[in-house]
Amino acid sequence: MANTSGTYLLDNVQVLDLDGDAAAVRPDMAILIKNGTIAAVMPAGEAGSKEGVAIIDGAGRIAMPGLVDMHVHVWDEASLGAYLAAGVTTIRNASGMPFHLRLADRIARGATLGPRLITTGPILNSLGANAQINHHIVTTADEARAAVRQHHAAGYRRLKVYSNLTREAYEAIRDEAKLLGMTIMGHTPEGLRAPGVPYDKPFAIAFEELLDDGFVTIEHTESVVWHGLRDAHDEDAGRELARRIAAAGVAVDPTLLAFYNLLQVAETDGAYLHRPGTERINPLLVAQSQAEYDRWTAEDPTRHREAFAFYQRMTKMLFEEGVMLVAGSDAGIFTNVPGTSLIEELELLEGAGLSRADVLRAATRNAAIALGEGNLFGRIAPGLRADLILLERDPGADLSALRAISVVIAGGRYLDRRQLDTLLAQAADHDVARTQRHLVEALEAQGIDVAALGL
Repeated sequence: MANTSGTYLLDNVQVLDLDGDAAAVRPDMAILIKNGTIAAVMPAGEAGSKEGVAIIDGAGRIAMPGLVDMHVHVWDEASLGAYLAAGVTTIRNASGMPFHLRLADRIARGATLGPRLITTGPILNSLGANAQINHHIVTTADEARAAVRQHHAAGYRRLKVYSNLTREAYEAIRDEAKLLGMTIMGHTPEGLRAPGVPYDKPFAIAFEELLDDGFVTIEHTESVVWHGLRDAHDEDAGRELARRIAAAGVAVDPTLLAFYNLLQVAETDGAYLHRPGTERINPLLVAQSQAEYDRWTAEDPTRHREAFAFYQRMTKMLFEEGVMLVAGSDAGIFTNVPGTSLIEELELLEGAGLSRADVLRAATRNAAIALGEGNLFGRIAPGLRADLILLERDPGADLSALRAISVVIAGGRYLDRRQLDTLLAQAADHDVARTQRHLVEALEAQGIDVAALGL
């Protein structure tokens, strides 16, 4: 079968074109792939002129760009195959550990099979309500600048910031990142949370202050509502906020699935935690999440239903007011399954009122543009990475077509359904000891005494 080092012609396909307003299908096409790159896109009738080139019959299937999941948490390389099996050819890991840098390099060299891996550094946060054990905790400007320099020296070029960050720490991160040419994404920092915040007192850092700070993406509609609207489910205020985000040119990654799955746990009294696919969630994460599982199993879903409905309406308002939306699943946290969670996120975006074409753009072209790599991937065009999926049906007519993937081409490497099924099965074969080593290495890199934690 074809691989990244070879040249082959993918003949007899229909190319899904997402460049216009609608998702248009161009029938009777052929795609020449050379050394992992799309060399040409041509009418199928011209395929015969490529003598000496291996030809693969696409059998009239729909060819579209590979999907991009802009928010994942990779705990171990075992999950990589689950992303490929779902048609995800690029992932952005949103909580970096040292092994992610090595893994990204192995994938890029073809030594490990997986989607292209982009990663931030460790999450930068201050102590507070949302601090977690794996966060790189900084409080002062000096600590924050030192942390950014440490991330840069380790090889990270993307930073993730979090909601507890103090003003001093956040502004130092922002300024040091600019000096070093690093980008920022994440939760919008709120500053020190005083009693009464946000309902009786405003946040120490106003949401609007951050809009001209160069965020690549702001994560989670839920967080936009919490910080930007002080958790008020106010339609008029939400639309005005959406206009301000659009005017600033900041992309938003809604990750509606993150809250939706919590709601489903509450709706089913915990049965949702055991649905098919959850065997691909890392067991170490499952063990660490037990308290959250218990909490949401016992939650009354009534008010959470209302909250989720507003998050969907807010997502639609963001889109209607001109905010670029990208698609992220938050897979690898709590109950979000690697790979298929992105398809579920796309279905929620459609449920929020986006057209199918706009949903598909969020997971392909928009992601590449937001990352500053629109000339490298995200479309089927000459000179771009050969990241494609072949489908039996047109997802522009029905998103469920994304659940019937026949072929994935990742960086030129051709994977048929049999190979994808093998990768999917392997994604449930976890190496917990290796995962724990990854976590210990990451904590030690941040100066944390893992012995005191019992790890």
